[in-house]
Parts: sequence; C-alpha cells; structure tokens
Amino acid sequence: MLLDRLPERAALSGLLEAARAGRSGVLVMRGEPGVGKTALLDWTVESAAGLRVVRVAGVESEMELAFAALQQLCAPMLDQLGGLPDPQRAALSVAFGLNTGAAPDRFLVGLAVLSLLSAVAERRPLLCVVDDAQWLDRASALVLAFVARRLLAEPVALVFAIHEPGEEFRGLPELLVGGLGDSAARELLGSVIGGPLDERVRDRIVAEARGNPLALLELPRGGPGLAGGPGLAGGPGSAGRIEESFRGRLAVLPTATRRLLLVAAAEPAGEPVLVWRAAERLGIGAEAVAPAADAGLLTIGERVMFRHPLVRSAVYRAASPAERRAAHQALADATDPRADPDRRAWHRAQATLGPDAEVAAELERSAGRAQARGGLAAAAAFWERSAALTLDPARRAARALAGAQAKYQAGAFDAALALLATAEAGPPDQFRRARADLLRGQIAFAYSRGSDAPPLLLKAARQFEPLDPRLARETYLDALAAATFAGRLALGGGMREVAEAARIAPPPPGPARGPDLLLDGLALLICQGYPAGAPVLRRAVSAFRGTDVSREEGLRWLWLACHAAVLVWDYASGDVLSGRQVRLASDAGALIALPIAFYMRAGVQLFAGEFAEAAAMVAQAESVTEATGSSIAPYGALALAVFRGQEAQAAQLIQTATEDVGRRGEGEGLSVIQWAAAVLYNSLGRYEEALAAAQQASEDSPAVRFVGWALVELVEAAVRSGVPERAAGALQRLSGIARACGTDWALGAEARSRALVSDGAAAENLYREAIGRFGCAGLRVDLARARLLYGEWLRRERRRRDARDQLGSAYEIFDSVGAAAFAERARIELRATGGHARQQAIQAPETLTAQEALIARLAGEGASNPEIAAQLFISPATVAYHLRKVFTKLGISSRSQLGPALPARQGAAPLVTPQR
Repeated sequence: MLLDRLPERAALSGLLEAARAGRSGVLVMRGEPGVGKTALLDWTVESAAGLRVVRVAGVESEMELAFAALQQLCAPMLDQLGGLPDPQRAALSVAFGLNTGAAPDRFLVGLAVLSLLSAVAERRPLLCVVDDAQWLDRASALVLAFVARRLLAEPVALVFAIHEPGEEFRGLPELLVGGLGDSAARELLGSVIGGPLDERVRDRIVAEARGNPLALLELPRGGPGLAGGPGLAGGPGSAGRIEESFRGRLAVLPTATRRLLLVAAAEPAGEPVLVWRAAERLGIGAEAVAPAADAGLLTIGERVMFRHPLVRSAVYRAASPAERRAAHQALADATDPRADPDRRAWHRAQATLGPDAEVAAELERSAGRAQARGGLAAAAAFWERSAALTLDPARRAARALAGAQAKYQAGAFDAALALLATAEAGPPDQFRRARADLLRGQIAFAYSRGSDAPPLLLKAARQFEPLDPRLARETYLDALAAATFAGRLALGGGMREVAEAARIAPPPPGPARGPDLLLDGLALLICQGYPAGAPVLRRAVSAFRGTDVSREEGLRWLWLACHAAVLVWDYASGDVLSGRQVRLASDAGALIALPIAFYMRAGVQLFAGEFAEAAAMVAQAESVTEATGSSIAPYGALALAVFRGQEAQAAQLIQTATEDVGRRGEGEGLSVIQWAAAVLYNSLGRYEEALAAAQQASEDSPAVRFVGWALVELVEAAVRSGVPERAAGALQRLSGIARACGTDWALGAEARSRALVSDGAAAENLYREAIGRFGCAGLRVDLARARLLYGEWLRRERRRRDARDQLGSAYEIFDSVGAAAFAERARIELRATGGHARQQAIQAPETLTAQEALIARLAGEGASNPEIAAQLFISPATVAYHLRKVFTKLGISSRSQLGPALPARQGAAPLVTPQR
C-alpha cells in the first residue's frame, strides 16, 4: 500500500493516460535511496491496465557490460526486429551480439530502439520502467536517453527512477520524490512496530528517518539500542543508516547464508543457476537461503531478488576483500567461457589480487569484443582494468592508451585524459607518445572545436613524420582543419604554422589520394594564395567526387572536401558532395557528424534559393544536437534568417553566436557572423554597417571560405556608401580568386562586383555577364541580386523600361524564394521606375514548419513513413503525427494530394532564363 504520494501518483497516472490516448511521455523520478521510487514504479506497473509493460533495473556491478540493461529491456520485443530498416536492424543485432559486423554508432542503435518501441506500441500502448537508472551501463543509458528525447507521437510511457541524474538524463522531465509527511510517516512506522511505542521514541525515529519509507521500515529492526539509545543524529545520511541497519541484520545470520548472499550480490544478472553453481564450488548448500528469505533479505526463484539494492550493497561492503575475491572466483569458474566470456573475464579480474598476465590478456580480448559491438564505455573499462593487472610497463602503457582512446570515443573526455596520464608514465616510446599527443588534440577539438586543439595536433603530426608518414599527413590535415575552425583566435599552431609544417613534411607513400590533395591544396592556398592552391584543391574535389572514396574516408574528410569545393567556388561539386555527406552520415548513423553535414548542405541550398530545403536541414541539425546533447553555434539558423531578411531574429542569433564562438575560441565563426551581418545590412540598404562587417570578415585567411564572399559584400557596401576607393582593394583580391578558380560562380561574382565600379557599356556588359553566369550555375539568389543591381544602374541611366524588366525579375525571384529584405529593396526600386510588384497569390512558405515541409515533400515523392523516419531520425509514428498536421494546414486529406499542393504553397518557381 502507498501512503500519500498523491502528486507523484497523479503525474504517473497522466503518463499512463497519455499512452492510452496515443501520446508519449517521459518522467525521471529522482530521490535518495529508500525514498519510495521503486514502490511508485510498482504502483505504476499495477495501474497500467491495457498497456504492455517491460521493466529493467540497473545493477552497480554490471555497469561495465555494454548494452546489458538495454538488451534485457528489449529482449521481449526482439520478435519485431525483422521489421526495422536494414541499417537499424544490423546496428541493434551487432550491439546485442546477435550478429557480427562493423561497430554501430550508438545513436543508430538508439534510433533502432526507438523504432522497435514504436513498432511494439502500434499493437498495444507500452510502458517501459527503468529502476536504478544511475547504475545502467553507459551504453544503455546513452541509448535510452536518446530515445527519451525523440519520443513524440508514440503511445509509449518511459519512466526512470534514479538517485541523481547523470549528464545523460539532464533536461528530461523530472519529478522529485521526497520523504513522507509526518502523519504518513507515523502510520507507516506503526505498521512495523508490533506493540506500543513511547511517543517520544516514535517522534525520534520519525525525525531520524526524515520521511524515508525504507528507513521507517528498517531502522526499528536494526537493534534494540535504536529506539531508546543515543540515536543516530550527526551520523550518515538515510542511505547510510539504512545500509548499517541491514548490516546489523546480516551479522546474526549463519556464515553459509552470508556467503550465499555475497555470491548473489556479486552476480549482477540475477541468474539462479549461476549463483547455485558458484555456491556449490564454495561448499554452500541449498539450505543456506532459508535464513535470508526468513529475514526478508533475499529470495531465489526464477530470478535472484534482493529486498532492496541497499541490501546488495550492504552485503558486498560488509564482506572482507578476501571474501569478495573468493565469491568472484567462484562465479568466474561457474560461468561458461563460450556463452559469456566477458562476464567471466570481469569476475576473474575482480578475483585477482595483483598483476596477472593471463587475466589481463582475457580482459584485452573482452575489450575488443565490446568495441566491435559499439560498447565503447565497456571496452574502455576492460582496457583500464587490463592495464591495472599488467606488470610489464610497456604493455600496461599500451593498454592504458587503448582504454583512453575508447573513453574518448565514448565521450568520456575527462576519464580519457586520466588514462592518458597512465599511458604517458610508461617507458619512453616515440610512437606511443605521438599517439597520446594526437589523442589529446582530438579531445581538445571534440571539447570545443576552438583554439586549444591545433598546437596539440601539430605536435603529434611532427612526431609521426619519421614513424608513419601516412599517419603524419592525416594528422597534419586534422591539425589544419582544427586551425581553420580556430581561425584568428588560434593560440598557437595557427593555419599558417600548420600549413608551413605540412608543406615540408614527407610526401605521401604511393599515389596521392583525396586527403593528400586536400592537405597540399590547403597548405598552398594558405602559404602562397589562390594561384598556387586552387588547382590542387580542384583536383582534391574531383577525387572526392569519384567512386573510389571509402566509407571511412568519406565520414572523416567529406566535410572538408565540401569546404574545399566552396573555396574554389565550385557550386556543382559543393552540391554533389554536401548531398553525399548528408546521405553517408545518415546511413552510417554518425549523428555527431550530421549537424555539420546538414549545415554545409543548408549553405549550398541557400545560394540556390531553396530556402525551404535549407530550413529543413537546419531543423534536422538542431534536432540532432538536441538529441545527442552536442553543441554547435547556430550558423545555419543565422544564415537562413539573414537570407530571409529577418532582422530581429538575425540580430539575436548574431549575439548568441558571437558569445558562443568567443567562449570556445572558434575564430572561423567570427568570419561567418561578420559575413552574415554584411549580407543582412546590404539587403536592408544599411551600407555603412555592411561595410564595417564585411571589412572585418575579409581580413581572415583565404582558407576561410567566407572571406571570398565577404569581399563581394565589401565591394557593394563600399560603392553604395560613397567610398569606391575602399572597394578597389577588395575587387583586386576578388579578381585574383575568380581567375584562379575559373567557375561561373566566381567569375559571375567578379563581373557583378566590377560592374559596380564601372560606367557605360562596360558596366552593362559586366552586369549581363554576371546574370548569364549565375543563371548557368543555378544560383538564384546571386542571379536576383545581379538583376537588382543592374536594374538600379539602369534607373540611374534613366532607362526606366529596361530597369522595370530587371527589377521586376529580381523581385519575383526574391519573393518566390522568401528573401524578404532583398524583395522589399527591389520593390522600392521598381516603384521608383513607375512599375508595380505583382502580389503573390500563394500562401507564405511559413505555413508549414521546416520539418513539416520536409516530411511533406518526402511523402509527396513516394517515401513511406518508415523510410522518412529512418532519414530524419524519428519514429514512423512521429512522421504520421507531422503528416496529420500537414494535411490540416494544406486542406488536403491524402498523400496523393501533396504533390499538387506543395509547389503552390511553398512558392516554387522556375529558374529565370539567364541573359547573355
């Protein structure tokens, strides 16, 4: 019976009712041990009429076994595994050890679990209960937290009980479970006290227990001195007092019973056959369980069940180190090495007093198996324990370094740095030292993508040169990428220093690959400028557009190849490579890489005037960063707001992004922000502000892709501000870039900019050239801007009819794509010529949210709900939820009507025919 707990029961009842109504809900119940969280979970399960229930509990001693809790939770549902999309099914099968294959990304495993729960809940609403979530193995905790953040329209209720939420569960809906009120506490205490109790003693016990139900139930049993003795004021907290009470009850049990309890406490899976096998090896008979059962501490039936997790911890902590080792050894001997080698290895490790080469080697093999399943946290724990049991200093350092690498890949950066210190304490080894420095640089880059990483990566690259030239070059490319992010805020190992070091490094062994060409091209661009660097970068881009780029190379370097395509103003290649990058990262489930991929893709789409598609990319990037807990400055949202002319939103994003990149030391971000501000102010006709922003952005290294774009904005702002001499230097630099790149995009930008400082027939020819080149390249926004500037020039030349044609075309493009500020500028100019802007009869693109628009487009193209869900990292039920909203907003009733409805409502317009 639950006493009181009315608010808690109301919250939990709300979750159950929502699931019955087809809606998802998540709740994290937080409170100290014994406060009643498990009782509330029991009540929730009993109240879940009509729902399917799955339940799992974290076990402290099982925290190092990858996906242990998740597999237990999903085991009753694995008959639905065959219905998952192939990548998800493969990922979950590998994670659970059902099949072999490449180690899956943990977020792809999370998506697979989300799809599995969604599929099961289609038949019957589902309640998932996770007790003692603080003791989940890290792989399971990360996946379940991911699932909790992605639930939306599924009839799934997910309830966690936890002492204190770790980073994985922060931000999820939370319910604090406190102690009982005095009245309920007295009632509960009276239920376990057989006779009359002095009122002062009762009040003392209630005060000591502080409303903790387990304390009220257990402390009176802790010994005759409790009720009338000196009390426990000033002693340990409730959990400690309860555990002491349990220890007191253990002390009176027979020796064989205490040893059986210890074996059960050391065996995390709760398998009675294994416990009895181990007990037999210790000479413990079946009769030993009776006193523990009579005391209400342990039952062994289909599962081994302790009364409370504090009983388990009390048993384990009360035993001596020698007794614990004996229990673990018995469990290791009782575990089948073929059926469960990793659990056996872990028990052997716990049974080992000092260094043991055989056990350390077994742990090393377990680490490899865990890593192959994607259980990086478990692999790191096996490596760490293996290193601790290794006597040979060199081998110990190597295993510690492997553990540090696994910790880094699992996102446990502080723990990785601690293991790195152990690795570096080993005997001198140049290659291990270089690998350690490389890992330090990678951790620094993962922390912030700021100014700390480049010097560390540069140091590692130099060390690799005499040892592994290929690895040295790859590390130089890592260092150059990190230095590009750090930009002008680099503390040391900036772009110039890294590029100069890379240029004198040994050449690649064998034919130059795409990454080699990227390194050489970027280094030349930084050190010698566009004439030297652009041809090599074009070759690098061509290599990455080929078919012989491996999946691993693509995941690691494709974003940098996209960057290179933009640097050489190759829009077509940027379009191809950014689309391929998104598909590759999505198919691989590489969610950490996806936000950058989405933002790169959004940038390409913005220049083409595909604002709805760009908005969908930005929305997906934000959705992934929210789900993964990662952080990235809002570059995509900023660029989208700027191109749409949303001044207030852009101003807020500029402030947010400036604070963000400054805190992280991400100097390239400052160039992004300043270029974006220049575009915004030029669109609004605030040319002096645009000039100041563009001047700042243009002063960065040529390897920062926004520098060339900033030069374009600088020329326009300077001319319109009445200081054409400020435009001359920028135009000269832009012309050098355009000649080196030779693309329609670059030459069109140069022609449009040169037209601004030209007169007469020369200006007109240049404007027409720009219009033709941008039209051929498919760059709708640049095309419209060229027509706008040409129309403004024609109006000043008093050619009003010709001006109306150009300004009208510019307005129609701006209005159709949603570039509101540029459209208003064109409308004002058009009115000055005596013309009138045609009002669009279509509904605004903002009718649908970015995600709704993307889902609607995919559905209109024939994609099924599961296919859309897999692409967008949501569940099919969530897709259906969004489609219902789309149908309502568009006034349609079926998927077949999406095709005709979307173009009219999203403002799709054909590309204006270019003029030569």
